[in-house]
Amino acid sequence: MKQPLRDVRSYRLPAEVIDPLRQGLPEVAVQTIAAITMEVPAYAEAFAGELGHKIEKAVQAALGTFLNLVSRPGADPGTPLAAALEAAYALGRGEARSGRSLDALLAAYRVGARVSWRELAAISVGIGQPAATIADFAELVFAYIDELSAASVAGHADELAASGRIRLRHLQELAQALVAGEPPLVVQAAAEQAEWTPPQTLTAIMLPERSARWVIDLLDPRTLQLAEAVPDLPGMTVLLVPDPQGASRPHLTRLLSGHSAIIGPARPWPEAKGSLDRVIRVHQLHPPAAGAVVDTEDHLAGVVVTADPGALADLRARALAPLAGERGAAAAKLVETLRSWLLHHGRREDVAAELFVHPQTVRYRMARLRELYGDKLRDPQWVLALTIALALPES
Repeated sequence: MKQPLRDVRSYRLPAEVIDPLRQGLPEVAVQTIAAITMEVPAYAEAFAGELGHKIEKAVQAALGTFLNLVSRPGADPGTPLAAALEAAYALGRGEARSGRSLDALLAAYRVGARVSWRELAAISVGIGQPAATIADFAELVFAYIDELSAASVAGHADELAASGRIRLRHLQELAQALVAGEPPLVVQAAAEQAEWTPPQTLTAIMLPERSARWVIDLLDPRTLQLAEAVPDLPGMTVLLVPDPQGASRPHLTRLLSGHSAIIGPARPWPEAKGSLDRVIRVHQLHPPAAGAVVDTEDHLAGVVVTADPGALADLRARALAPLAGERGAAAAKLVETLRSWLLHHGRREDVAAELFVHPQTVRYRMARLRELYGDKLRDPQWVLALTIALALPES
């Protein structure tokens, strides 16, 4: 069974073992740096020039701390190690801030442990230390490097977690600025702070929050998410998706199938609010059925016609004024027939098919409408007004 490494904090070596090692530290540091530079390519450039000299001093200091730790009598055994662990923790955080993984750093620790032990052991052998002492010393060296490695891993993880939370907050602030319609300079600054690479366009999608959690991992990683973006629609989430237009839009529709989503138009990314405004407007007109996907591009006419509800009501009242004398049910059938007649350009068979009536019924109703409207049904301006007024069934 493999024995655990000895606690480097509690072990002590006599001065006659430590003193020759301390004198050889500068050369040990040089050899360690040379090996790391050769075997860990990620650090080859970093160790060059003036920075390399600083790193050499840092390695020498770390080894010196180790020798102080295993040679000091009594006192608090944790004190000499605390500074080294703090430096290793800071090194791990620095690697994370530089965007590097731990692979290179841990490889450097492994190489450093091997080479520093080889060089220090050579010194010990040279001064005639017994094999048992050298074996103990080897165990202590590797235990020390393990402690430093663990501290760097913790620092790297903490930095990633902290920077991840900070970036997430910045991304939320960017999304909020976009849907609030902030000026381009404001949203550009927010994008830079969030380290977010802007696409050419953004498309707003509104869907239930539970669906967003599943869908977002399948979208462009730059997708922005904003929960509760529409106060009147609790439980709904807004996604701002980069460049889902052209050939990619049908793919997006398929991806959202089953998620009760509304897809807005693509807009230049600083103008994403326009896409969300369209989504909200279409939701008011055509909220998606359970699991359905609504594309706002399919409802442009409805959006335009209902843009000014007051004006539409006035236009409808004026256009239908000739029917004022008709009874309720009869008037409703005439309006229904007139709307279909306008949309089908007077094709009687098509009107009859849409209304599920006999073509003669259509003929009779249109005769009555011509009596009521007279020449107005041949007047382009009146035809335009009637078409707009009746474009959507009255809710």
